[in-house]
Amino acid sequence: MYNPVSKIDELFPDFAELDQTVAEMQERQNQIITDFNFIIRQVAETAKKSTEAAVLPEKSPETELPDSDMPLTQFLAEFGDSLFNAVTEQNQPVYQGQTYPHLEKVLDNLERPLFAAQREVVRAVLQQLVVEDKPAVIINAEMGTGKTMMSIAAAAAMHQAGLHRTLVLSPPHLVYKWRREILKTVPNARVWILNGADTLAKLLQIRALDRKPEVPEFFVMGRVRMRMDYHWRPSYAVRRRWIPSEGASKGFAVSEYYCPKCGCEILDEENKPYKSEGGLKNALAKNRRFCKGHHHGKPCKEPLWTLCRKEQSEDGVVSTVYDRVLKTMTTLPGIGPKTAAKIIGMYGEQYLAEILENNIQAFSNLMDENGEFLFDDRQAARIDRDLGKAEFSLGRGGYQPTEFIKRYLPKNFFGLLVVDEGHEYKNYGTAQGQAMGVLARCCNKILCLTGTLMGGYAEDLFFLLWRLWPQMMIEDGFSYNKGNTLGSASMAFMRKHGVLKDIVRHLGTEYRNGAFSSSKAERNSVRTAKAPGFSPLGIMRYVLPITVFLKLRDLGEGVLPGYKEVFRPVEMTEDQQAVYKNMDSVLRQYLKVALRNRDNTLTSVVTSALLSWPDCCYKPQDVYWRRQDKILFHTEPQFDEEEISPKEADMLEVIKDSLAKGRKCLVYTVYTDTRDTTGRLKEIFKRHGIKAAVMKATVKADHREDWVEDRLAEGVQVVICNPELVKTGLDLLAFPTIYFLQTGYNVYTLMQAARRSWRIGQKEDVEVYFAGHNDTAQQICLELMGQKVAVSQSTSGDMPDSGLDILNQAEDSVEVQLAKRLVERQD
Repeated sequence: MYNPVSKIDELFPDFAELDQTVAEMQERQNQIITDFNFIIRQVAETAKKSTEAAVLPEKSPETELPDSDMPLTQFLAEFGDSLFNAVTEQNQPVYQGQTYPHLEKVLDNLERPLFAAQREVVRAVLQQLVVEDKPAVIINAEMGTGKTMMSIAAAAAMHQAGLHRTLVLSPPHLVYKWRREILKTVPNARVWILNGADTLAKLLQIRALDRKPEVPEFFVMGRVRMRMDYHWRPSYAVRRRWIPSEGASKGFAVSEYYCPKCGCEILDEENKPYKSEGGLKNALAKNRRFCKGHHHGKPCKEPLWTLCRKEQSEDGVVSTVYDRVLKTMTTLPGIGPKTAAKIIGMYGEQYLAEILENNIQAFSNLMDENGEFLFDDRQAARIDRDLGKAEFSLGRGGYQPTEFIKRYLPKNFFGLLVVDEGHEYKNYGTAQGQAMGVLARCCNKILCLTGTLMGGYAEDLFFLLWRLWPQMMIEDGFSYNKGNTLGSASMAFMRKHGVLKDIVRHLGTEYRNGAFSSSKAERNSVRTAKAPGFSPLGIMRYVLPITVFLKLRDLGEGVLPGYKEVFRPVEMTEDQQAVYKNMDSVLRQYLKVALRNRDNTLTSVVTSALLSWPDCCYKPQDVYWRRQDKILFHTEPQFDEEEISPKEADMLEVIKDSLAKGRKCLVYTVYTDTRDTTGRLKEIFKRHGIKAAVMKATVKADHREDWVEDRLAEGVQVVICNPELVKTGLDLLAFPTIYFLQTGYNVYTLMQAARRSWRIGQKEDVEVYFAGHNDTAQQICLELMGQKVAVSQSTSGDMPDSGLDILNQAEDSVEVQLAKRLVERQD
């Protein structure tokens, strides 16, 4: 009888064999190492010839370098000047301080001056796009360096160079921030907002423009609105046919559904008529279908659908002007349905609709019959702020803006496309990524802004590069295949410049598994998985030629205060630790059995339970395995409502110390849904005399900035939220202390959320705390996230200690790597 051994490698092939690579993978990694060493040797040889400072005396034991023992950062620190001169000689940078008087004049006349480092970035962008006439450039700058300001300045200068119109793709909650920043920076700038129900009406106005803009024009579009398509519903004709039959009724009538053009009956997939109109509607509503019949000897192809308005019902009834005005007014602060109906009764819906559509700011200045303002100063200010974000249109078109720009505006109508948060468009199959690619082909030049260009995988760059600079990718052989997809090109790019793992699973011999046709034949399965890493040659080929880097430290002294990150190790109580160790042991045993049976569904259940339990053990917890419909482990509450856990005590200590110094605090927790901890945290702060507020996901993205301002006006000292809600765009300068109760798995979110308050304009030193329980999955997760951040920084202008660390071959996703570490731990 076969008795499985207890070694990890054989018990858990899905994890233990992740680090095994086939000969082809090993050869590829060796080739990358060889290429990297070749680059270093070339640079060193050139440096030796160009300066005597880099020449080491022969036979001098004091200056002889240890073989392969010096970290790359130390090597660059000691020989950086010589290497820099050598690299500059071999690879001439596009920008070397060139200035052009007509462009410098534009930068001098901005209403808000640029810092010296920001001005250098803008000059580099103009050198790439205007002077060198390249199609795209990336600003890869740390969060808080002023990417919005730099891109606006570059767009203003490019107006002088002949690119008069700039289209900005923005996250939806930052659209109006872009408008505000543009108007504060560029004199006499004209800004169009393409983010509301009136987008189609504005695009029709824009198409009618036949003049050359005399001032810079900016068109700001939210990325959600960009991809929104028109609304449609099934469309077909119905006829009644009498079928004669014997009996008193002499027959009966049936409904037939046919194409309104050719008259052919609409059939289902089995070429049978639909028996009911409901069944036909359900079938046609799944996707837009076309008639398969023939008309005059040719395929009919008549659409079996038609366009409709979003608010149109099946019976064709469209909401009235009264309904739309009432709905818009009730979204304003301090105006409910009754007040809105009263105001409409005073002024009439047509008059109010005209104000909301054409002169929106006049709404807050409405007067009653006695000549008194309808709203007091405070309410008028709040209404003005909300109306600045409102979009109202009597004719609500649902046509996709991207499709309209492609079809009805001349190519290069927009001279510059600014893509904010460019890493959000890195995925292949997403609607917003494809829409961004369409707009990129409609514009003359592209400026991409990001603070985290790469999340660790080479694939993160492939599709983004394809959308920014397809000519370069085609030249390198990464083009569409016969199936009109980029799947094979993406895989080829990963093999050439990234890291792929060919994972071999040994299934034993045929003899062992009961097949007696051969006693020696091996049964293996092979699958390919991507791993983090990007080769040095890939960085030199695709990143450096089109990217401008800027770090916060480059802004100079006095621009930003100090910044520090602190890890806060937390010890669990003895009872808490005992329960955790028992749960850890039991769940790992279940996980081992599941993996032995090639069942990976338990992996996320175990990792999630071990990560969350120490922070959520104030209430009963069940670890439930859905596939087996089984509760694997049950725990009773470890703390009552009034008792605080060790991590909560550590958080209180940090928060109280900061508040005593007059520093407001931001607390991040990722458990805001089924394991919601925000209510408990708020109560803890309340019991200790601290006024706290919780930002929920129900706060709309474009209202979060106002929400924070309102809470600060109410005297709130601590804001609790999920880092996903504030990871982009918000300047939380009022909160110089940030405390992470958990980090989650997302590198982008971690890096963005940690810098929310360390930005230009911050006057106080920023302190960021990361808390984790010792000897638990939380500590492992923080360690792995740190490694992922190091990999992502290799494409942000930072180099790890060893040049080969950027490959990071041993790492998978944080969740998978965490599960591996948990399984491999000894009891």
